[in-house]
Amino acid sequence: MELTSGIVKATGNIYNSNKGSILRTIIYTIGHFVIAITVLMTVASVSFIVALTDAIVEPLANAVWYFILDKWWVSKKNKK
Repeated sequence: MELTSGIVKATGNIYNSNKGSILRTIIYTIGHFVIAITVLMTVASVSFIVALTDAIVEPLANAVWYFILDKWWVSKKNKK
């Protein structure tokens, strides 16, 4: 029980200290899903299932990259 409450508290702390980055990351990721499905179905003529699979896996990797980039960007901006 103590471990679970510690994880919940740590998660809350991470969220509270990164609200802006997390929200931008989520919005970016949802947009990326839609764009990737549309492009793959149109340009590569793949099925919806294939496009959906790629549209989920690839943006999740991009979301991690964007979060890291955004945190770095903000840290550089705050040093000025």
